[in-house]
Amino acid sequence: MQPELENLKTILSEVSDLYYASALLSWDQQVNMPPAGAAKRGAQLGTLRRLAHLKFTSEEVGQWLSNLKPGTGDLPPNSTEARLIAVASREYEKATRVPADFVTRRENIIAPARRAWAEARAQSRFSIFEPHLEKIVDMSREYISFFEPFDHVYDPLLDDFEPGMKTSEVQAIFAAIRPHQVALIQAIAAQPQVDDSALNQAFDRQKQWDFGIEVITKIGYDFQRGRQDLSPHPFTTSFGLNDVRITTRVQDNFFNAAFFGTLHETGHALYSQGLEKSLAGTPLARGASLAIHESQSRMWENLVGRSRPFWEHFYPRLQEVFPRQLANVSLETFYQAVNKVEPSLIRVEADEATYNLHIMIRLEIEIALMEGRLAVRDLPEVWNQAMRDDLGLTPPDDAHGVLQDIHWSGGMLGYFSTYALGNLVSAQLWECIENDIPDLQEQIRRGAFDELVNWTRQKIHQHGAKFEPQELVEKVTGSRIDPQPYLAYLQRKFGALYQL
Repeated sequence: MQPELENLKTILSEVSDLYYASALLSWDQQVNMPPAGAAKRGAQLGTLRRLAHLKFTSEEVGQWLSNLKPGTGDLPPNSTEARLIAVASREYEKATRVPADFVTRRENIIAPARRAWAEARAQSRFSIFEPHLEKIVDMSREYISFFEPFDHVYDPLLDDFEPGMKTSEVQAIFAAIRPHQVALIQAIAAQPQVDDSALNQAFDRQKQWDFGIEVITKIGYDFQRGRQDLSPHPFTTSFGLNDVRITTRVQDNFFNAAFFGTLHETGHALYSQGLEKSLAGTPLARGASLAIHESQSRMWENLVGRSRPFWEHFYPRLQEVFPRQLANVSLETFYQAVNKVEPSLIRVEADEATYNLHIMIRLEIEIALMEGRLAVRDLPEVWNQAMRDDLGLTPPDDAHGVLQDIHWSGGMLGYFSTYALGNLVSAQLWECIENDIPDLQEQIRRGAFDELVNWTRQKIHQHGAKFEPQELVEKVTGSRIDPQPYLAYLQRKFGALYQL
């Protein structure tokens, strides 16, 4: 087994390098690239990803995997070698269904689509992005066709982000939590609303940036292996275990956007920086799934970053940074403000109690697009109606509605449900963390995060993609993804905040 396994690892490392190179071009596209560069960048990305695809789907790789699989029975089932062969075999089977020319065409569609989305969002005109999204939807349907037969037309898209999960599973989970979240929102709406005016003031952009950097450095983000930049939509990307980058966006008159965006992306980055080094250059050198990744980002953004102990530690420092804005604002007032529950238009700025409804709207829209029940041209109207029905709000323009997220411009249909699943997993993991670290809240109050970071690295991060998401959650918590801890967390936190 050893010579073939080493040969396989060599090819996988080369494939990994090609994907990292394309990720670097994609990062530059969103951070630095001038507008006129979009067309050529699409060709460059297409070339790199086509080369990676061809190298990975070669007959030689297929033969090595075929020869190696029988020998995995002699290996410990959770060993890196056994899991590498299993994951590489699964990805090889999927990749060989996709023609190489499709990979190139996809990138040539996505690159100008991203630029068109940015322009459309800036001008709040869906018509600018519409023809590009038409191509992306058609491309997604073509991609789905490569994986027939399937249980549901949406399954192949979901599987790219949540290996092994089915659309029916996600729909069942969402159906279970939706009435409880709606009931909680209605109960909160009947109570006096908290005052969040402290967050809606003029905050110097550089000071916001510097405060965020100070906080995430203390948490444990390693700037020797990462950096933060500005982008229209916050994201995290990796070019290897020692180059994990985050971005954020800053608003002049709203504190939450930059700070909680930075904290969210730091959760992703800590995951990528915490991978076991032996996984480098293999398909295991990434998160188990996007939901597991989101469990880490949402944990830091909400369970840590919106907790009272967190602000008991950091709020005095924030008052020093913004004395004019916050000197006369009490800690309790600020804590309530960052946890205010109120239906809002923008997903990334939504509170914990309403956030999942934003995700459910997007999932339903994506499924309707893939099933052919919804045309792209009708998206703004359908989006606005869903917002009225579920959140009681009507977007005033496309920028605050259908154009607010970057995902579709990158061809990432199938992604959105991972955010809500990540919320559920974060609370499920948090119960275990609090059981294993009894003085966790006191540690956060002191600004001591090492034990929390080490727990997540030992239980989650180091394993990379060795385990499928449901398998990993069960391994750590004793059960598959369970909505009850999250619902209990919401009820406990907001019941106290709003005296329900």
